[in-house]
Amino acid sequence: MSTSWIVLGVIVVAAVFAVTVYNRLVALRNRYKNGYSQIDVQLKRRYDLIPNLVEAAKGYLAHERQTLEAVTAARGAAVTASNRAAAAPGDPSAMQGLAQAEGALGGALGRLMAVFESYPDLKANQNILQVQEELTSTENKISFARQAYNDAVMEYNTRRESFPDSILAGMFAFKEAELLQATESVEERKVPKVSFS
Repeated sequence: MSTSWIVLGVIVVAAVFAVTVYNRLVALRNRYKNGYSQIDVQLKRRYDLIPNLVEAAKGYLAHERQTLEAVTAARGAAVTASNRAAAAPGDPSAMQGLAQAEGALGGALGRLMAVFESYPDLKANQNILQVQEELTSTENKISFARQAYNDAVMEYNTRRESFPDSILAGMFAFKEAELLQATESVEERKVPKVSFS
């Protein structure tokens, strides 16, 4: 009789432990998905600002049509990649595609900003200054949201790879989530050279 109570006790403890681990993995997965939704909100805001910037610059940059078209095309590709990533946050191919599309968009926007430097009237235009300020603010929010998302992904991945959680993670198909890498190009990451001579 006491052996059956011991066995029943072990089964109950194992079941409670399994439920606790499962619920913790679900909570961590939901945290990184929520983290990605915060990135998605800011990306959509940036995607909405870009046409305003292009439209405001069109009058000044009639002969820079190729640069404006490159920004528009890169924005379209980034929107598509963002929608794919939003449908499957953490999916490695979706997150890598988003990082690549965002890198291309960042490069196109960088070239557009470089063109702005050549046009004093354009640099002084209030509409363009306002949109640039909003884009800068949005970029900062994207960076913070990406950091929070990556922290949540790291915590989730660590937990799902740790024993004994890894056993239940494998049984219930808790897949590895992908970090969202920074989208800056290699050139943007280089430290600028400063000369005081």
